[in-house]
Amino acid sequence: MRYIEPHAHMVSRVTDDYERLVLAGCRAVCEPAFWAGFDRSSPQGFYDYYLQLTEYEPRRAAKYHLPHFCWLCINPKEAEDVGFAREVMALIPEFLPKDNVLGIGEIGLNKNTRSELRILEEHIDLAAQHDQLILVHTPHLEDKLKGTRLILSALQSDSRIKPERVIIDHVEEHTVREVLDAGFWAGITLYPVSKCTPARAADILEMHGRERLWVNSACDWGPSDPLAVPKLAMELRARGFSEAELDDFLFKNPCRFLSQCDKFNVTE
Repeated sequence: MRYIEPHAHMVSRVTDDYERLVLAGCRAVCEPAFWAGFDRSSPQGFYDYYLQLTEYEPRRAAKYHLPHFCWLCINPKEAEDVGFAREVMALIPEFLPKDNVLGIGEIGLNKNTRSELRILEEHIDLAAQHDQLILVHTPHLEDKLKGTRLILSALQSDSRIKPERVIIDHVEEHTVREVLDAGFWAGITLYPVSKCTPARAADILEMHGRERLWVNSACDWGPSDPLAVPKLAMELRARGFSEAELDDFLFKNPCRFLSQCDKFNVTE
């Protein structure tokens, strides 16, 4: 089996995880910028983080012949201070030409505050100005439906944004249909103790089909599993999915979306 891991925070993982991904059939890993588990105290901290994502982490992955791509932004958890967020965002254009940068992400909302929404809108503007793909984080369960609708509204309010160039991640049973019906891509995240289990993700797939849908582990410093995608494959096989259907969903679907950025190049 071959697959793409389209959302993994590898800066938080040990090097052995790269080996495990490759042994499981992973052909590329994509890493959105995120909250590191603590609030960074200066824009310089983000500058160093962007260097890590664009220079150091690709070299670490290359030791296992695994292509590494990334997305850049300030995560909504650190966007409450609008002035600080704008200082950080001013650093991003310098990094967009880097060979492994796919776009702006994971932007979005955390607690659906006015400040988060303002910075989300400014990230959308940044992506439009530089013709970048967009990857969006949706809030956790208690705020997810409201946050997803706010995000959809913000994206649809900007006429420069093409829905087929935006993926809205962490969808669940009650949000996936609205995202797909609006023309956007949707991402399902597999977590051992929160978000979707492999069984729930398989249910979503059976109900909504696999068009404009991908799945990821979003593995980071918390309880998470970098091999969550191969484990979903086991669940899908048990439900009768063919190897061709698995390949289409787990490899070709992320390639269809990510190949809209000409830097994304993965060996067939």
